[in-house]
Amino acid sequence: MEPAPGPREKYHLITRNLQEVLGEDKLMAMLKERELKIYWGTATTGKPHVAYFVPMSKIADFLKAGCEVTILFADLHAYLDNMKAPWELLELRTRYYENVIKAMLESIGVPLEKLKFVRGTDYQLTKEYTLDVYRLSSVVTQHDAKKAGAEVVKQVEHPLLSGLLYPGLQALDEEYLKVDAQFGGVDQRKIFTFAEKYLPSLGYAKRIHLMNPMVPGLTGSKMSSSEEDSKIDLLDRKEDVKKKLKKAFCEPGNVENNGVLSFIKHVLFPLKSEFVVLREEKWGGNKTYTAYETLEKDFAEQVVHPGDLKNSVEVALNKLLDPIREKFNSPELKKLTSAAYPNPAKAKPAEKGTKNSEPENVVPSRLDIRVGKVISVEKHPDADSLYVEKIDVGEPEPRTVVSGLVQFVPKEQLQDRLVVLLCNLKPQKMRGVESQGMVLCASSAGEPRQVEPLDPPPGCCAGERVYVEGYEGGEPDDELKPKKKVFEKLQADFCISEDCVAQWKQRNFITKLGRVSCKSLKGGSIS
Repeated sequence: MEPAPGPREKYHLITRNLQEVLGEDKLMAMLKERELKIYWGTATTGKPHVAYFVPMSKIADFLKAGCEVTILFADLHAYLDNMKAPWELLELRTRYYENVIKAMLESIGVPLEKLKFVRGTDYQLTKEYTLDVYRLSSVVTQHDAKKAGAEVVKQVEHPLLSGLLYPGLQALDEEYLKVDAQFGGVDQRKIFTFAEKYLPSLGYAKRIHLMNPMVPGLTGSKMSSSEEDSKIDLLDRKEDVKKKLKKAFCEPGNVENNGVLSFIKHVLFPLKSEFVVLREEKWGGNKTYTAYETLEKDFAEQVVHPGDLKNSVEVALNKLLDPIREKFNSPELKKLTSAAYPNPAKAKPAEKGTKNSEPENVVPSRLDIRVGKVISVEKHPDADSLYVEKIDVGEPEPRTVVSGLVQFVPKEQLQDRLVVLLCNLKPQKMRGVESQGMVLCASSAGEPRQVEPLDPPPGCCAGERVYVEGYEGGEPDDELKPKKKVFEKLQADFCISEDCVAQWKQRNFITKLGRVSCKSLKGGSIS
């Protein structure tokens, strides 16, 4: 039997791979006296994905350090956050989370009997808790509540009052769960500092806060439940895992915003203390790394090829996912999954007496629209009105796109700019050059015709998904079938608003960083 870790070893286990700790001195002092009580909460909204293995591996560290760990399924928070979980689905999604989180923990060898599982509504609807919500609301300013939730609560043009309550409830959870510390992502930092400021005003202790870094998704931005291309679902089939990893951003030698490397660092290394890069003998054979820094160095120096790295992660990841897939293959859990996350693309029957001329499944989530970066622009060799562009959309190779922008946009204005690209049209030859996408542009109604490429919000990365508000869920079609005219039906309702925002049926085109717009063509169309 291994000897129990001492305070310093416990401190190392608790804090390794974290980005920030608020209350380090208090943590060390507490570890010298007793075991730490800590909780991690998750709002039961979108389906958990493989990035959830990051907090799971930290929970394993906490248990090794002797901590008492509580996992909170924050069902009420899920509803308060701009109704990300509709009330009628709340119970179903909470049950799904309970089953899938437990399956994840089991797949990495965490003993469930050492954990405490709690639902928010088990105590958040009590008289005492409700009174504390009112007490907190009497001292918190609207400014502080909005600021605290800025990185976590969904930001919309006309925010609901519920989003202002969210940070206060999360602060109160620390007191009602009787913990010493809260663990979460660094995106929760503003809520954590909000809790440290306001809990003492109610006579409650300030807690310790432990923060994980945000792990980049497969497109190079944050891995998100609402961005299908950025994440691998826990129930994805092996062929889907292969397909998504193949498209993942993993530029040779680039270790910044590399979701594949980040997954190795924050999940696979902590679990196994090593990582094996699988290679054919002619490329040097398999190589075992016992320190992540050595692997990162070799990748930066291009000793390790992105293809070998992706293949190796695919093998390791499927070993983690296999027991979860097996558990969710039962009829009961299959039924729960489809009930908790109904497919929005499925057509609903028309009301009696009406003609269903526009099928319900013609929805914007079927379009694979991404942020692209124009790498090069050349005139088409056989057509004076066409450009041939190379555009990076977060895939291993840039796409070739032909667009008729010569008379509207000077070449130097296109070079190196971010654009919005429709990526799942069927490739077609335009005067002998195959075009693999369409640059979406605003167009004026009058003469002379004016055209402006749509602008993603500043700070976006190539490959980031673009959505229509309210349609963030659902997988896009692999390829839009020309005969079905899905794009044409949707495009009929594309427009530019009076404040130059791209819209479909008055719903904004958005990325996780904000709205898609154009420079000046108010009231125009989009093509």
